[in-house]
Amino acid sequence: MNTNGGFLTLVRAVAKKRALLMVRYPVNTLSQFAMTYFVFLIIFFGGQALAGAALADSIEGIIVGYMLWSASITAYAGLAWNVTRESQWGTLEQLFMSPFGFGRVIAVKTAVNVLEAFLWGIGILALMLPTTGQSLVIKPVTVLVLGTFAVAPAVGIGFVFGGLAMLYKRVENAFNLVQFVLIGLIAAPVGEYPLLKWLPLAQGSYLLGQAMTEGVRLWEFSAMELAVLVVTAVGYLGIGYLAFHRAQRRARRKGVMGHY
Repeated sequence: MNTNGGFLTLVRAVAKKRALLMVRYPVNTLSQFAMTYFVFLIIFFGGQALAGAALADSIEGIIVGYMLWSASITAYAGLAWNVTRESQWGTLEQLFMSPFGFGRVIAVKTAVNVLEAFLWGIGILALMLPTTGQSLVIKPVTVLVLGTFAVAPAVGIGFVFGGLAMLYKRVENAFNLVQFVLIGLIAAPVGEYPLLKWLPLAQGSYLLGQAMTEGVRLWEFSAMELAVLVVTAVGYLGIGYLAFHRAQRRARRKGVMGHY
């Protein structure tokens, strides 16, 4: 079998499956998108009513933070929900019989989730800018690189909860709680308290905010700032995948992989 050709077939199949699920359940897809935008409207217009002109000083940062939050939710929840749905559908064990191996299949699913997260973030951003009348500096290479590393810790968190879903099945309420935790991480005042940059998403949010509101290019950031971004992204992603790997091994030993 042609390995490269077979792997491309796997990528196309995973991407097509995700696209079909979104298209064939349009009410669910559109309602999720509408709800995300509606929450932003509450934040924006509610903030105007309470803070008035003071909100104008921080609205660009709020837009960037909310865009990153919506993308992070998609990346994190997409992975965790993938495992939950495969378990519900009774197809989780079939992934282990794939000739590509379970790890590679999950890696492809993760990549598709991240791509979807970026598209989701772009869609929300396209609505937020005309709503607020603001403009941001979009440098494609800078935003793509920083955005990828910024979202990586959310993927790591998704791996952790994907592993918990394999073991304990019903962890949906915990999924919802993490959404609020992500808000705190993205809004962490890294500029005032530098130690916070080592938290998941915090450094990525800080650098992405500077890039999109002040026009700072990727190569204009200090090497130390970028190093912290890379270390936290790779570190939390690796920890999450390790936790996921250990959870799936334990689920197989306990014989609960295919049970729901």
